[in-house]
Amino acid sequence: MTRRSFGTKEDLALGLAEAVAGHLNDGIEARGQAVLAVSGGSTPARFFQVLGRNRTVDWSRVIVTLVDERWVSETSSRSNAGLVNEKLLQGPAAVARFVPLWSGGDEPTDAAIARTNIAINALPTPFDAVILGMGNDGHTASFFPGGDSLTAALTGEGPAIAIRAPGAGEPRVTLVLRRLLDTSGLYLHIEGEEKLATLEVASGDGPIEDMPIRAVLRQTQTPMNIFWSP
Repeated sequence: MTRRSFGTKEDLALGLAEAVAGHLNDGIEARGQAVLAVSGGSTPARFFQVLGRNRTVDWSRVIVTLVDERWVSETSSRSNAGLVNEKLLQGPAAVARFVPLWSGGDEPTDAAIARTNIAINALPTPFDAVILGMGNDGHTASFFPGGDSLTAALTGEGPAIAIRAPGAGEPRVTLVLRRLLDTSGLYLHIEGEEKLATLEVASGDGPIEDMPIRAVLRQTQTPMNIFWSP
């Protein structure tokens, strides 16, 4: 596990975009295409904009999907897919293919999750880069403390499952840990002193269920790169 600190959010966005572009270019060179899985929320917007303007990447050979999603349509202001379309899939990156996790309907029923899993299972593996975020409660992806399917998210095959939790708001769909770790590049993107303090607590002793980011921090399968700025 490595940690890089940047002086500003702008510097972080540039550094992370450069690192991710490298993974995408490596994937394209090795197998003719690359897969990027990203997180939503407010933190990655600046990074998305910088990455989407990168002209060294052949975006026509890139597939973008999500780490997790609220079970809402892409027109909702709460949609991670909407954020990706607005901030990342613009300019040079507009030609990338996007694979959403929301597959329609008001609830993530078994049939809806099955449709999502067909789409995710069709993607090449390993992914080329996975970008995680983290909440102040220690959740990552939609691995929320108290989640009704948290154990399945941390130990199951997935590749995607539905999850509901007190802190999650809407029902969610999330890729399981096993699928997130199957990547050439694994990144945790966090900003602010509060997130850094949360990370310090999560890096210490304690149950994974209390702060599920610990499952990622403690795994030894895939090296974790932490990118942080104040």
